Amino acid sequence: MTTEDGDGLLSVRSLPDLSPAERAALFDRDAGVADARETARDIVDRVRTEGDVALRAYAEEFDDVSIGNVEVTDEAERAHDRLDGDVRAAIEAAAANVEAFHAESAPEDWRADFDGRELGRRYRPLERVGVYAPGGTAAYPSSVLMGAVPAAVAGVEHIAVCTPPAEDLPDATLAAAHVAGADAVYQAGGAQAVAALAYGTETVDAVDKIVGPGNRFVTAAKAEVRGDVEIDFLAGPSEVCVLADGTADPALIAAELVAQAEHDPNASCVAVTADGALAEAVVAAVDEQVAERERADTIRDALANDASGVLLARSMPEAVLFTEEYAAEHLAIMAEDDEALLDRIDAAGSVFLGEFSPVAAGDYASGPNHVLPTGGAARRFGGLSVDHFLRSTTVQRLDEGSLGDLRGTITTLAEAEGLEAHAASVEQRFEDS
Repeated sequence: MTTEDGDGLLSVRSLPDLSPAERAALFDRDAGVADARETARDIVDRVRTEGDVALRAYAEEFDDVSIGNVEVTDEAERAHDRLDGDVRAAIEAAAANVEAFHAESAPEDWRADFDGRELGRRYRPLERVGVYAPGGTAAYPSSVLMGAVPAAVAGVEHIAVCTPPAEDLPDATLAAAHVAGADAVYQAGGAQAVAALAYGTETVDAVDKIVGPGNRFVTAAKAEVRGDVEIDFLAGPSEVCVLADGTADPALIAAELVAQAEHDPNASCVAVTADGALAEAVVAAVDEQVAERERADTIRDALANDASGVLLARSMPEAVLFTEEYAAEHLAIMAEDDEALLDRIDAAGSVFLGEFSPVAAGDYASGPNHVLPTGGAARRFGGLSVDHFLRSTTVQRLDEGSLGDLRGTITTLAEAEGLEAHAASVEQRFEDS
């Protein structure tokens, strides 16, 4: 869909003129997760059967590393102590902001009176949670914070972190696990880490829930174990949509596209506007910026894939309709009246308003979670939060009067359903009245 235009990475394309195949490429953003299911299933089965032996074998096969201890919890504390002071301070500052946001959004127990019926809801934390932090071509201490900190805020008793093995594990990732309060840290990556967290091994304790982003094999493994263990959601490659009007700075729009493309060759990077001059300026700005980036090859691949592009709508309402349908993981709105545009959009994982709210702020340090729904799933649910680490229980207390008020309603419905004993359980309470 997105093709080279001379030396340019992108070209402006008309939104209403997209072919069915081009629209499908924009909206079907699973990046091959379905194709990874069989391989993930085999890995999960082997780890479930062989435990640590399988983890060590897969470390050599996939990561080219011979590991001794699977658990590296003590190393996390040492990594924190030896980490560069500026990096350590940045991790601690980011953790504090993430903690503050999630503490503010944590639900509280409540009870209320409903015409004599005392009803309420209470929240209790899960006991054991596993957090997956990706590795591979980059270290992601931020993903450790985003998974482990809200779990700690929720009061989870045992938080385990898994990250891919390496000859030298990234100090920043290990230190983030220490700062976030992880109780155990394991060097295990990919689908095998998900399996270890789901079913346990000689070293890894099984958990109640697994959260965190990963590649298509991690996602496929989460799909395999779901049901035996709870997961957050199935997330694909990272994505951004920038909705902009003619007042926006094309260089900043380009910067958002380029930054998102830096993640993964399968990242989806889309800008949509009704201003033709802005669209052309964004394309030019992208070309200028990519050459300056260290991960330029990855960026070029992501911008060239069929799920990326600069789209020109006939009007801002049409651009808004596309944005709502797209349901981006990250939505940046750069417009004169961004609040009015936001009011017309319900489906987005996290929204960034204005020129001084880059997606990178949410990725690292502003406070909201960066583990977000992708592939249009924002139409159905939101990002990782304290709620994901809590169980809720409803509580009821009725007195004789309030039950009496409901007596006829209950017995009538019970008898209509053919459940006579349900009706009798109510009537029995009034036999001596």
